Amino acid sequence: MCGRYTLRTTPEIMREEFAVAEVPPLSPRYNIAPTQPVVAVRQAASKEARELVLLRWGLIPSWADDPSIGNRLLNARAETVADKPSFRSALRSRRCLILADGFFEWQSRKGPKQPYYFRLRDERPFAFAGLWEQWSRGETPIESCTIITTQANELVRPVHERMPVILPPKVYAVWIDPEEQRTERLQSLLGPYRADEMVAYPVSMRVNSSRYDDAECIEAVA
Repeated sequence: MCGRYTLRTTPEIMREEFAVAEVPPLSPRYNIAPTQPVVAVRQAASKEARELVLLRWGLIPSWADDPSIGNRLLNARAETVADKPSFRSALRSRRCLILADGFFEWQSRKGPKQPYYFRLRDERPFAFAGLWEQWSRGETPIESCTIITTQANELVRPVHERMPVILPPKVYAVWIDPEEQRTERLQSLLGPYRADEMVAYPVSMRVNSSRYDDAECIEAVA
């Protein structure tokens, strides 16, 4: 699963990389955790401009009685996302780019699990394949999202069997186009990212706690 990630990229670079007109001032994030607001890009219609929004991480289906269900829907598996009642409607018409520039996974070993940090070799920001929903049964509507995961590539596999889907920039427009509703086409985009374009290294246990959100979370350890 994907349970923590980073977004340190400046607003100026976000505008350039993701073709959005406006990006509010955003502080660098080194340890984004579930239920927190996350930065996403979506498109209401194929001919409309992209918009950058903040969504709650943990998808709350529109039909849910209790928003706490979102705490269990942080990730959606690429292999079954088209079939699961919680995700299939969003897959058809409410897809988004969840902006990031690195993510963490934990390796099982004797004793506490070892966290590793993964990023692109050139340190560019990238987009996770995401789904979003609006829940309106409470006093205040909640817009939420989930990150789609897939089988791990050769770099991630020694640490964890799954990884978040990182979309190549050339498919951003297809992924967020609400008029593209062909399940087979959409699922064909949800494979593992190329391992040779990524790097990984172990980091400290500091990242285990969402109280810590600073550059020390991504510093390499021996």
